[in-house]
Amino acid sequence: MIINIGNHDFSILWDGVYYKALSDYPNISEWEMKCIMDFVLYEKANNRKTDITGDNSKLVKKIKTAIETNQRYPHVKKPRLITECKACHQKGCHTEYVCHTATKENALKIMACGSLLSALKLRRDSASLLVAEKRNPANDPIDFFHYVMFSWGNCQAGDRLVMERTLERMPTEEDLSLGFTPGIRFYFKYDTLATHPGFTQDGYHALKIKDEVVLQDYLEAIIIPDNYRDEVSGLIPSTLRDKVFYLTNDCRDIWHWSAKVYDFIRLK
Repeated sequence: MIINIGNHDFSILWDGVYYKALSDYPNISEWEMKCIMDFVLYEKANNRKTDITGDNSKLVKKIKTAIETNQRYPHVKKPRLITECKACHQKGCHTEYVCHTATKENALKIMACGSLLSALKLRRDSASLLVAEKRNPANDPIDFFHYVMFSWGNCQAGDRLVMERTLERMPTEEDLSLGFTPGIRFYFKYDTLATHPGFTQDGYHALKIKDEVVLQDYLEAIIIPDNYRDEVSGLIPSTLRDKVFYLTNDCRDIWHWSAKVYDFIRLK
């Protein structure tokens, strides 16, 4: 893996390169350093080396020194707002909630079985087959398929991933605006989900969980685009109905939808 440190608009992991954005480039916060160290440690645990690249040699050297001296940041707590991403309309990532986003079809399967399952546990194919599929355009490594991934609650990354896998390519600006179709979002409180025995921090995702998350134990809410209401309402298990909310997608793009959904979750 490669970590590319730069003045990026947002952080993204694509085809073996982690494009890491900073809130005050080229200055790096302790939280951002902790995320980089978490990423390096996760990669090391999965037998992969991590190289650091970037335009600012002083910054790259500082990060490499932290890695070489095996620095830790146990005292650094999750900020209430992470401002490294400049792509949204809410001035950063709000960290009280996280969400997992699925297509309508997959969301119905999730609700029917009562759990979020990792791709490997759900599909029961070999991980090597999942890696090779066209629906993995980002070329995620094999171990990722053992986890359920979560993004920050007001982030558009989950919906973007749903579109990537639906389109089998990187979405264009038009795909994310005029052609945008929201997925169904499953919301959880970060601090509650962090108590899960499979809780993992890999320095990239808000968090991820090994194998399975039982909805009844952790779920806060399910947000469904209102145009799916007639199709899905009769298929929702009775145990989850009080967690389901329908919202109209009257937004002009993926970012405004993400903001609308999070404002609803925050105030509900």
